[in-house]
Amino acid sequence: MKIYNPPRTNLQASNVILGMMRISDMDDEEIRALVGTARDAGINFFDHADIYGGAHGCEKRFGDAVTFTDAEREAVIIQSKVGIRQGFFDFSKEHILRSVDESLAALNIDYLDILLLHRPDTLVEPEDVAAAFDALHAAGKVRNFGVSNQTPGVIELLKRSVNQPLAFNQVQLSITHAPLIAQGVAANMAGLDQSIDRDNGLLEYSRLNDITLQAWSPFQSGIFDGVFVGDRENYGPLNDALDDIAAAHGVTPTGIAVAWITRHPANIQVVLGTTKPARVVESAAGSEIPLSREEWYRLFTTAGHVLP
Repeated sequence: MKIYNPPRTNLQASNVILGMMRISDMDDEEIRALVGTARDAGINFFDHADIYGGAHGCEKRFGDAVTFTDAEREAVIIQSKVGIRQGFFDFSKEHILRSVDESLAALNIDYLDILLLHRPDTLVEPEDVAAAFDALHAAGKVRNFGVSNQTPGVIELLKRSVNQPLAFNQVQLSITHAPLIAQGVAANMAGLDQSIDRDNGLLEYSRLNDITLQAWSPFQSGIFDGVFVGDRENYGPLNDALDDIAAAHGVTPTGIAVAWITRHPANIQVVLGTTKPARVVESAAGSEIPLSREEWYRLFTTAGHVLP
């Protein structure tokens, strides 16, 4: 497992993250087994959000099931997100502060290592966010900050007021859902959908500004359209490539799907959404696989992306 220091933080983080979005119906032993498997595989990073499982539902399941000693707590990274409410988005100071307090109580911890602003609130007032972040940081409740699903323009707007580095941005990315990467490969190709810039150069902006991208839904074929690994009806050539490259590296196709993301020099983290310990192990095996350019681009093109 690759452990590294994300820029503008003091963290030592695994480049594979275990997302806890789907644990609400798991019992304590199942959650402990899932977390224990992740730790044994070298994963030290756990991702939450206040809305997962209902209001703080998954956070509470995690907090009820998993107890850390002081040393264990310092060895893991716990991240949560705030801002999505039922029917609207809310980056107000009052909501951010209240939600973080509720997250800490549900998780049964004293601080978050990272807080992300979830989907962008177009009514955001950066000064309000800054006041909330200052209060959380000063109180020791949040150590690092970032965003999720947000463009360079939104980040620049927030940076005008926010004092702490916005060090992370969690975005959707997989081999088959890769406009973040594919657009730049086909820039300025008139008539080609792939060349449309959908995020204002977010990948390059993140690299230039030392923002660590976190890839959610790394196995999804599109926006919640199902998993591409093993889907030979829709992704036959891609799965042939996954099988060939997996055999060459002694891992499963799932590990190669992770490796395709972690191979990128932007040092992108991969957020897993699985609740199956075996899938965690398969995924973690892709953390440090050094895919060649030929292998990486074979996966890229067999997924349907164009090399002009």
